[in-house]
Amino acid sequence: MRNTYLDHTAATPLLPEVREAMIPFLGELFGNPSCLHEWGDPARKAVDEAREQIASLIGARAEELIITGSGTESNNFAIKGLALAQQKKGKHIIVSAIEHFSVLHSTQTLEKWGFEVSHVPVDKYGVVDPENVRQRLRKDTSLVSIMHANSEVGTIEPIREIAQITKENNVLFHTDAVATTGTIPVNVIDLGIDALSLAGNQFCGPKGVGALWLRKGVRIIPLLDGGIQEGGRRAGTENVPAIIGLGKAAELAATNMETRIKHLTQLRDRLLTELPAKIDHVVVTGHPHNRLPGHTSFCVEFIEGEAMLMLLNSQGVAVSSGSACTSRALKASHVLIAMGLSHEIAQGSLLLSFGTDNTVADVDYVLEVLPPITNRLRQMSPLYTKFTKTSKGAK
Repeated sequence: MRNTYLDHTAATPLLPEVREAMIPFLGELFGNPSCLHEWGDPARKAVDEAREQIASLIGARAEELIITGSGTESNNFAIKGLALAQQKKGKHIIVSAIEHFSVLHSTQTLEKWGFEVSHVPVDKYGVVDPENVRQRLRKDTSLVSIMHANSEVGTIEPIREIAQITKENNVLFHTDAVATTGTIPVNVIDLGIDALSLAGNQFCGPKGVGALWLRKGVRIIPLLDGGIQEGGRRAGTENVPAIIGLGKAAELAATNMETRIKHLTQLRDRLLTELPAKIDHVVVTGHPHNRLPGHTSFCVEFIEGEAMLMLLNSQGVAVSSGSACTSRALKASHVLIAMGLSHEIAQGSLLLSFGTDNTVADVDYVLEVLPPITNRLRQMSPLYTKFTKTSKGAK
């Protein structure tokens, strides 16, 4: 049995350099960065340096960053904080149908507060048509939020084109870039956006830390009160070790990114190309080309993704069935349903995401162990039995 970790969209391993950068701030450099004495100085200087590193990764200025506790917090802060700050302009918000639940559930909360939300559909590949965004804009639209890439199916969205439309109409535009930051080039100026969310655990940084970038001059209402941290926009003592780790991970992510993308793309394409020849009735999900490197997602008909996941785990292979944030919900993915897949097919979803330590041998191992697993599960599947009987009857 070969231990093969293929769940990098859920969590990435902490790089040794990141761990080493964090360790001093878990010990002797324990000071609070808000304090003015000599114990606070090292922490404050390190946090400032980390902020510069994070900003550099996305082409931003350090003072435009708000450090948060996760990508989920960043999205909550962006959706609620920006909507509340802009409500004099209007209380209409636009999001796509495939956003992360931290965005969708935030808009549901805003609806309880009197806001109106419009959902933009996606095509069969999970792509948002910018014209569909334009058609939903109104005079009272105050915020648009479309993710940079979907972590379940890997599709990269046309953010620049959408940003041009929102700019023409004087509407703020936020993008959830948790899935892309540190993985592919992300530059807030080039994208033309007003706000961006990111998280460290997606590019070999620590869990429990993220950031929200806001274009200079954009107002936001804080969600947390009680302190002056983050320029008074997010109260609470800073998680210094995690921030230092996020900064170091950002610095490393910017190094040799093109080489990593090439490596991950080769692994992705090998699996997606060879899998349909090994297993019949497989539906590849997401855009065939314009998708995240190292990201493979597909549905195997007639069986459930959770069953495949558990049997793959017994063979030493770690994968996901949909988003890690909803993997225990045992429901068909809202992303796949929005893309037009039936509930039956969507229930058979698998997501395999590669990291830089993965090799072609890992791909080949999956191609070796997955077909017998699908065959075994199909023999127990009433849906497959019904399908085969129907097929024989048709002949």
